[in-house]
Amino acid sequence: MNFRQIVLLVALASAANAFAPNPAIRSGLKLNVASESGEITEESIMKSLNYEPGKAKTEFANKFGHLAGKEVKTVGEAFADFTAELGFSVNALYKNSITDLVGTTHLIVANARFQKDPIWSAGLLLSLDLLLKNYPEKDVGEEIASALFKAIGLDEAEVRAEAKQVSDWAEGKTKEDIEAALSGEGDNLIADTARAAKSDEFWMYSRYFGLGLLKMMDIAGLEMEKDEAYPIMEDWMKNKLGKSYLTACSDSDLYFRVKDKLDMMETMMKEIEIREKKRMAERLEAKAEAAIKAAEEEAEAQADTAANVN
Repeated sequence: MNFRQIVLLVALASAANAFAPNPAIRSGLKLNVASESGEITEESIMKSLNYEPGKAKTEFANKFGHLAGKEVKTVGEAFADFTAELGFSVNALYKNSITDLVGTTHLIVANARFQKDPIWSAGLLLSLDLLLKNYPEKDVGEEIASALFKAIGLDEAEVRAEAKQVSDWAEGKTKEDIEAALSGEGDNLIADTARAAKSDEFWMYSRYFGLGLLKMMDIAGLEMEKDEAYPIMEDWMKNKLGKSYLTACSDSDLYFRVKDKLDMMETMMKEIEIREKKRMAERLEAKAEAAIKAAEEEAEAQADTAANVN
């Protein structure tokens, strides 16, 4: 809580004091925010409010209060780490998307409520695959992914192993099989993840969890179109997991919009590549014809010279 927020709390308390009908209540709401020197400081306000970070009498504070005061990297610092790990500039066509990827992923992982699970890991890799599958230099795309994992403090091998477990499990499964697991039925990693989410009142949904569900839809052979995926996502989040579905459905729509744009960009790049190859072939053909013509002219000149000598 910064100084500005504290001052706002004092103002709200003062407003509450003005509208309290009972003198005793007004007395209870009265805050002495001045320090011993008579100045209003952050310390004097905190003392008046009797506020201690992470010490509130709530379940949330009981669970996460020990994290109060912990330093967290800013998005700018996370991107600086990413840039240092990568060691070179990202292709201009991908720069905005990569910047958004690094910032979004850092904010998710830095949240106290974040808990990595196999579905989330599968979604993160789906996002990386979608964005980097057509990166001009394939090995550079892999380096970008590795730099991201290091910058946000995740074990790349562990994330990839969890994502593979999800893909292996979903292979050959039907929509009904996946729904049963998401309902917490069975002894498998999806059911374990679902039960953990259901039992945690502070469970946090994030974009990659939704994308992990899309990954399972795809492997199970479900129709991967925006309008088809939306009701499935709503049902899985709301009825199977018992969580809010609005953000997950929004992330699903976003995925398909980005996919369409990237597919369009891929088509344009292929068309450009084809045109360039055609132009190169035409240039080579012209050079070859010029070389043949020059050789023929030289041969004719040599023949003329020989005839004149004779």
